[in-house]
Amino acid sequence: MMNEKASAQLGILAPLVGHASILLSILLSPWFRWEKNALSDLGHSVNSSVAPIFNGGLLLTGFILLLYSVGALNRHAKWTSYFLAACAFSLQLVATFDEVYGRLHFLASVLFFVSLVPASLSYALEKRSLLAVVGLVVALASWLLYWTRTYSAGIAVPETLSTLAVLPWVLSSAVKTYRKKKA
Repeated sequence: MMNEKASAQLGILAPLVGHASILLSILLSPWFRWEKNALSDLGHSVNSSVAPIFNGGLLLTGFILLLYSVGALNRHAKWTSYFLAACAFSLQLVATFDEVYGRLHFLASVLFFVSLVPASLSYALEKRSLLAVVGLVVALASWLLYWTRTYSAGIAVPETLSTLAVLPWVLSSAVKTYRKKKA
């Protein structure tokens, strides 16, 4: 079994791997437009030359996040670790069932973004984390503003905003665990 410090490092690594693979995919896709695309367009295994980078990054991120959830997070935020593990698994489903799978991909994506809510709420309650509350509010607001057409953009915008909003409490949790002295 991996020690807590090494596991905590995975909590730092996971979001970096995920966002780096997304950023690299965007940079290598001159056709990608924030005002019209979904992030998953980058992972379309037939239409996107960067699908291996995008989907591979999501799969790896989900795996690393799952290891963090069960290896470190569960020691100080038990319920959150279960919810974050569900997020990690659903992220892997998004990559596995890319846009070629149509409705199945849509359901996997919805499951991922919806799973961010109980994970953030659980962390907010378990750790009395204002960071998680703010992240949850920003994530929900980004989707609400998108659905009400308050701004004109592709769905990639609320997808990105909601994951970036959750990122601070996940990273903070991992860093606190990493810095924690052994008793």
